[in-house]
Amino acid sequence: MRIQSLALSIATTIACLTQPAAVAQQAAAPAAPAAAPASALDAIPEKLPFNVGYGPAISAQRAQAVIQAAAAEATKRGWPLNIAVVDSGANLVAFLRMDGAMLASIPIAQHKARVSARFRRPTKVFEDAIQKSDYKYILTLDDVIASRGGIPLIEDGRLIGAIGCSGGTGSQDEEVCTAGAATINK
Repeated sequence: MRIQSLALSIATTIACLTQPAAVAQQAAAPAAPAAAPASALDAIPEKLPFNVGYGPAISAQRAQAVIQAAAAEATKRGWPLNIAVVDSGANLVAFLRMDGAMLASIPIAQHKARVSARFRRPTKVFEDAIQKSDYKYILTLDDVIASRGGIPLIEDGRLIGAIGCSGGTGSQDEEVCTAGAATINK
């Protein structure tokens, strides 16, 4: 027992005697670069992503023009889709169910448009977060749809609404939305 106690005392004394030198050594050494975050979720971006201000609500006339451009693209490709346009507050302004479009996708098109307006980003961002980055927590957020086919309508750097399409594959829905959004997002 006595030998263990003596060994512990010696170890403690050595640590106390060498600690000031180690502290001085650390102070004199240049600062090490910050380590990369353990997870991408821990990274702190310089700027807030998707920080788009809200603008005036899209008018019914302009919403119809967006829908007509999207429908023209869908017709050209032979894709009967449902197309919805919401205002900057995510309220439905215009809707088109093309002949032969799937009935079940009516609320999905509207949901994609609403989510895109509320979160001020394309719904593909949510799809990518889950599919590519495995960020399953996205599924815990209220009113999210993790499927492409919802695109914000931005005019002069401000959100005026969003378009949502459904009835095809996600990439088809997105392609048609992009055609409709192009009438405004210039």
